[in-house]
Amino acid sequence: MRVVATAIPGVLVIEPKVFGDARGFFYESWNERAFDEAVGRAVRFVQDNHSASAKNVLRGLHYQVASTQGKLVRCVAGEVFDAVVDLRRSSPTFGRWAGEVLSAENRRMLWVPEGFAHGFVVLSDWAEFLYKTTDYYAPQHERTLLWNDPAVGIRWPLAGEPLLKPADLAGKPLAQAETFP
Repeated sequence: MRVVATAIPGVLVIEPKVFGDARGFFYESWNERAFDEAVGRAVRFVQDNHSASAKNVLRGLHYQVASTQGKLVRCVAGEVFDAVVDLRRSSPTFGRWAGEVLSAENRRMLWVPEGFAHGFVVLSDWAEFLYKTTDYYAPQHERTLLWNDPAVGIRWPLAGEPLLKPADLAGKPLAQAETFP
């Protein structure tokens, strides 16, 4: 696999080595030893999530203030624009964002360490998205950063208004959000 740094240290694009021929393709989507080496520490995943969404659905920007989750995410059908925001006050990149297109075609994955808000918008007619998480979902600790907070300035590749659930519409701007030390 190939590891590509993003503008935010610790957030990494993982590109698997794909073997293809006339029959189709094969790639190793998860290898604990190679992943731990790539991120520079041992990571234990405890939960896998799978979502499916229609075009222009925007999910996020979600995070947990306790039971924090690192996430390894990928799109296995369709295409999404994936975005993360650094919520670690002690970080030199606090409040900055990074974004990547993840798709079934490019097979890229994104490693999102603990301390980040995460979300994505669906660019294709339909997308299926997989998450590996380092801690369990804890709804009592879930928070939502406002997806279009001008202080963060994510440049979402949207054609029109996104489709959001009410909780995502009610996200907090960075200035009011619970953050990490």
